[in-house]
Amino acid sequence: MPVVLGIETSCDETAVAVVNDRACLSNIVASQIELHRQFGGVVPELASRQHLELINAVLDRALAESGLSWAEIDGIAVTVAPGLIGALLVGVTCAKTLALVHGKPLIGIHHLEGHICASFLSKPDLEPPFLCLMVSGGHSSLIVVKDYGDYEIVGKTRDDAAGEAFDKVARLLDLGYPGGPAIDRMARQGNPHAYPLPQGKISDAPFDFSFSGLKTAVLRLTEKLPPPLPIPDIAASFQQTITEALASRSIGCAITNNLNTIVAVGGVAANSELRQKLMTKGEENGISVIFPELKYCTDNGAMIACAGALRLSRGFTSDLTIAARSRLSLEECGLIYRHDYQCAQPPH
Repeated sequence: MPVVLGIETSCDETAVAVVNDRACLSNIVASQIELHRQFGGVVPELASRQHLELINAVLDRALAESGLSWAEIDGIAVTVAPGLIGALLVGVTCAKTLALVHGKPLIGIHHLEGHICASFLSKPDLEPPFLCLMVSGGHSSLIVVKDYGDYEIVGKTRDDAAGEAFDKVARLLDLGYPGGPAIDRMARQGNPHAYPLPQGKISDAPFDFSFSGLKTAVLRLTEKLPPPLPIPDIAASFQQTITEALASRSIGCAITNNLNTIVAVGGVAANSELRQKLMTKGEENGISVIFPELKYCTDNGAMIACAGALRLSRGFTSDLTIAARSRLSLEECGLIYRHDYQCAQPPH
């Protein structure tokens, strides 16, 4: 399998990593959380400028920590879609430049495919088919991974993503940004059954999600309760509701599709209650549940490099004319590639 350097700049992490097959040799992430915290969310223009300032230093450190030279790198992988367009352009421009200067193939990567491949870094013997629960600030989906590069979305959010709901409720409760870790910490002090809240079920699509109503229900609850607000109980009730929706639908979807493995990826996959619920429900139903290490749940370069290695080993590369795209469905990610690169070693 090839050795690939991966670049990720789709949102507010400047990340570069080097991966050899499914072994991570280096993984450097420069977070912008402190920069955006004062605004309660990511400011796209600031994110782009910060990527420009950080990318060279992060790149140099990732290559140095890998212990490899450019001669030992087989390809350059980079997130090209979806994401903040200005942020994506920084990474794509950097990757194209490196590919030209060092004579390496370029592999454009769909951000969600990168998250799916994060699971291979923590469990190298994992093979498709399996169900992927994709939960992050921008995405909440259930994806049947039929084979490498062959995906079917069988469940999705109709409105807010799970991570977005965490951020909005955390802002409502004045818990700060990012909302996921803040609510996870506060919920440990509260009663998860203090306030019944709606899961937002979709009658004609049992595996779809809807979190807008849940967010509104929390708002109405805070308006109804007298001060001081029981913040721990509200946070715990919100977290209990959203993680129950994610876990129960994931298990039901796996059973329906005859899959015995669920992989949970994305930033919300770091949530402690979601992990506990999925593991418990999985064990009750004979379903194996896999979580990447916490460092691979949030955006990182290693997941992009791993996806690039898998793509390159199967003969997929991208043209140097490839453009960053703010929107592109996972099922359309084949548009990123051509299939004419002859790999030195065939896939196992």
